[in-house]
Amino acid sequence: MKNTIVAILSLTALTSLTTIVGVSCNKQKQAIDARNDATQTAIDHQKDAVDAAAKEDKVQTDINAKIDKANIEADKVTAQAQLDADKAKADAEAVAAKARVDAEKK
Repeated sequence: MKNTIVAILSLTALTSLTTIVGVSCNKQKQAIDARNDATQTAIDHQKDAVDAAAKEDKVQTDINAKIDKANIEADKVTAQAQLDADKAKADAEAVAAKARVDAEKK
C-alpha cells in the first residue's frame, strides 16, 4: 500500500511536471512560429521591393534606350546633312573651277 501511494504521488508529480514542461514547450514553439512568420513576412516584403525596383529599372532602361536611339538617329541625320552640304560645296567648287578654266581660255 505504501508503495502504491508513493507510486501515485510520483506519477502525479511526473504528470504535473510534464504538463508544466509541455506548456512551456508550447509557448516556446509558439514564439518560434511567431518569429518564423515575422521573418517570412519580412522576406516577402523584401521580395516585393526587389520586384518593384526591377520593374522600375526596366522602365527606366526602356526610356534610356529610346533616348539613345533618338540621339543616334539625330546624329545620323546631322552627319548626312553635313555630307550633303560638303557634296554641294564640292559641286560648287568644281563648277567655279570649270568657269575659271573657261574664263582663262577666252
